[in-house]
Amino acid sequence: MAILEVNNIKKVYTTRFGGNQVQALSDVSFSVEKGEYVAIMGESGSGKTTLLNILASLDRATAGQVLLNGKNVSAIREGELSAFRRQNLGFVFQDFNLLDTFSLQDNIFLPLVLAGKSYNEMRSRLMPIAEKLSINEILSKYPYEVSGGQKQRAAVARALITNPQLILADEPTGALDSKAAEGLLSMFQTINEEGQTILMVTHSIKAASCAKRVLFIKDGQVFHQIYKGSSSNEEMYQKISDTLTVITTGGERNE
Repeated sequence: MAILEVNNIKKVYTTRFGGNQVQALSDVSFSVEKGEYVAIMGESGSGKTTLLNILASLDRATAGQVLLNGKNVSAIREGELSAFRRQNLGFVFQDFNLLDTFSLQDNIFLPLVLAGKSYNEMRSRLMPIAEKLSINEILSKYPYEVSGGQKQRAAVARALITNPQLILADEPTGALDSKAAEGLLSMFQTINEEGQTILMVTHSIKAASCAKRVLFIKDGQVFHQIYKGSSSNEEMYQKISDTLTVITTGGERNE
């Protein structure tokens, strides 16, 4: 069953001076099944970040539809969008987006506080997640007191604590060293195997090779996709690398 359907999305920006139009997305269509782990790749300027912002309801498409569990995201009223995001989406960002004046626990609790949940419920949701992510010993610490990998684990906990339909990850390994990045990718694979649907935008071939499917965006459109199937991470890495070579050299993809 498709949890996310993206139908003929188009995005055109009008520049502030001169009124010139820039087409960021021209005609993007794809779907994500419940329990999938999908990576989106493309060169800088290909439109992948614009696409992620539209999926996250942080931006509106010029044309087309985004359906989450059959609900048209673009039809949700502005005043209801924040609640919709809290109830359905979990976010993991490259720069963590943690508040330095809050402990890790309070950062993780924040979406539940905004949703009006009780402390007892927040605590009961947090403890199994914190144990799974190995951060239960540092919950009282502040973001500036912990490593980048620990910050990102706290950010993942914040994304998971609302039981989201979909996790959207924007370059989640971008600010991490290689060891912390490996730990995060292993964690993503584990929570995906437990049933969590993940959509990740990344420049990292290594990160994308952990996904079950990779979509390649070029010139505002889906250029190609690769399914992992029974391939190993190393074999997937090579497939992705070959496809990116075709994209960057201007060649045509092989069917």
